[in-house]
Amino acid sequence: MSSRDEVVVALDVGGTGMKCALVRPDGTTVHTERHATDAQRGPEAVTGTILDVAEGLAGKARADGRTPVACGIAVPGVVDEARGVAVWSANVGFRDVPLRELARTRLGLPAALGHDVRAGGLAEARLGAGRDAGHVLFVAIGTGIAAAHVVGGSAATGAHGAAGEIGHILVRPGGPRCGCGRTGCLEAVSSASAIGRRYAELSGAPTTAAQVADRAAAGEPLAVEVWQEAVEALADGLATGQALYDVSTVVLGGGLAQAGPGLFDPLRRALRERLTFHREPRLVGAGLGDEAGCLGAALLALDTLAKESR
Repeated sequence: MSSRDEVVVALDVGGTGMKCALVRPDGTTVHTERHATDAQRGPEAVTGTILDVAEGLAGKARADGRTPVACGIAVPGVVDEARGVAVWSANVGFRDVPLRELARTRLGLPAALGHDVRAGGLAEARLGAGRDAGHVLFVAIGTGIAAAHVVGGSAATGAHGAAGEIGHILVRPGGPRCGCGRTGCLEAVSSASAIGRRYAELSGAPTTAAQVADRAAAGEPLAVEVWQEAVEALADGLATGQALYDVSTVVLGGGLAQAGPGLFDPLRRALRERLTFHREPRLVGAGLGDEAGCLGAALLALDTLAKESR
């Protein structure tokens, strides 16, 4: 059978929805689906839906004359990739769920479980904006801020599955309170939700980060102030990241990166001002959009398949 007939089942599970696909070994997507997570139903129900969707995708592949060869699942929160366990997730409610083994048993295929941001970083490093860079820091900026450090096509997981929590670097001591309970975290100042919240506090009007970006670009003084605060704090966080990781490329993804030059131009200047002997990394926007996590899950599945076939 041709490798073009082989596919992996890939799922990127979020608190609101699941992005799902059948992906060839070369990274080409041949089928996509989206499903609601409905996390409010509880972790057992969500786990059941994940397994049902994965099984349905494998069935779709077979019905189309393709052969599913592995399954990859990416989830948010703390993930023990070595054991294949979703340790904890505030968004989905997971507590020590052995998703890898559950998927392996249900589908009868090799399976992999990964962290959603690390999976997205893996995809951007191998297939997207960071390809051929070797050393990549992928930073996802949305409701929160998290990162993946990818070296030679592999993302570091950390000793406890919690590597990449760059959003919890302390950048503003005594600053806004973060969801983690501490004050002054990068996420509490520079995430999309933090930017919208800060503008609303000062203006009294509910506002999104995208609206703040647009108003700042138009020269509105309050929006310029809030945007600049966020950019300066983000530059502090990235400078710390560069001191730690010494990457060649920083890829920014998530909703905030959609601001384009309005974010990247001042951020490059601010980051350059903070670097002394450190090499300035190339700063680019993500290239795979919201498909990165799903493609990363597929890559994890392919990596697992390669290991098991040795």
